[in-house]
Amino acid sequence: MAISQGPPVQRGLKTRKLKSGVFALEALNSFSTTYFFYDIYFYARYQFHFGALQNLLLAAMVGLVYAVGAFFGGKFAQKFGYFTAIRWGAGLMIAMFLIGSQCPGVWAMLAVIMVANVGMAFSWPALQGMMSEGEPASRLQSLVGVYNVVWAGAGALAYFVGGFLLQELGMSSIFYVPCGLLVAEVGVALWLEREAKRQPSEQLQGPLVGSLNKEHRSPISPVRFLKMALLANPLAYLAINTIIPTIPTLASHFQFSPIQAGIVCSVWLFARAGAFVWLCLWPGWHYRFRFLASSYVAMVVAFGAMLLLRNIWVLIASQILFGLAIGLIYYSSLFYSMDVGETKSEHGGIHEAAIGAGNAGGPGMAAAALAFFPEYPGSGTAAVCGLLALGLGGLYWMRFRRSV
Repeated sequence: MAISQGPPVQRGLKTRKLKSGVFALEALNSFSTTYFFYDIYFYARYQFHFGALQNLLLAAMVGLVYAVGAFFGGKFAQKFGYFTAIRWGAGLMIAMFLIGSQCPGVWAMLAVIMVANVGMAFSWPALQGMMSEGEPASRLQSLVGVYNVVWAGAGALAYFVGGFLLQELGMSSIFYVPCGLLVAEVGVALWLEREAKRQPSEQLQGPLVGSLNKEHRSPISPVRFLKMALLANPLAYLAINTIIPTIPTLASHFQFSPIQAGIVCSVWLFARAGAFVWLCLWPGWHYRFRFLASSYVAMVVAFGAMLLLRNIWVLIASQILFGLAIGLIYYSSLFYSMDVGETKSEHGGIHEAAIGAGNAGGPGMAAAALAFFPEYPGSGTAAVCGLLALGLGGLYWMRFRRSV
């Protein structure tokens, strides 16, 4: 969709072929961005000798930039069109990865990461809007489920094989592999845009506010559930983005090779993908507070166990619990954003910006704790656990206060 006078018509992609194209875009985007933005901490450790503190600070910077970028990326996609946002986002990432492959210095790496991060922030809200635009409530549940399974499965696979690719193809593969996949993504997007323009004009569905709440009655309004999910999800990503930059240090403790770290430390990613499959098939969790609250408690327990109890079997078991818990929390945030909101990519941008805020807060707090209390290696984890506990209190306050 070209930039033109006024906002473009965001037309729902109704045919199975076009929806499959959206999911293909999503898979390519997920694999490429996961491979780069999750494994960049191994690259920083091996190339520039970053320790836990430096990687946590890097993660906090990435989260902060993403929060701002996603908020405006969602507005951009809503105003100028989903395909325009995807082309700009992928093009920006391709350019940065090519520059990064030729400029190996630490400052160049930091600049590449931050600008590519803005490109990623343009892509996800647009993909979420394309997936859900104009869809009735009867289809939204299954589409959000497929969307979640696709990005989570592709991301899990990327992290699982990431260590192998880094070891066999060299550290420079962190730039070339995502670059190649993003070129393919642009090609699919151009084809999909051409096919979408051939669709007959159609009247979009009206807003879906409270549509599923009629089926699953609750004393809490759908809007309040959305607000609770938008609190819980960034806190879940606060935990996630504290774990990711810590994994190279964790791998060093267990004396894992990059391949072993990719295999063992990707368990939670596959558990999250499995949770998405289950939640897609069973809609009974919609608008039920006890599922959201129980998942949040499980997430906090699993997070602390993963980072504080240095036992391989505890690490694996807690990853499974962690993945299942954050699966429901993330699914809640995205589903309620798409179900309650009428401007899909704009609400997707808010959803992604909340994730970015959590991504910045967790590593930032952990880094501060490590800087002030370097003699206590677990101080960062303890500080994040304290913040997560406050978040649980906030969740219950939002649930039981008279009005939100």
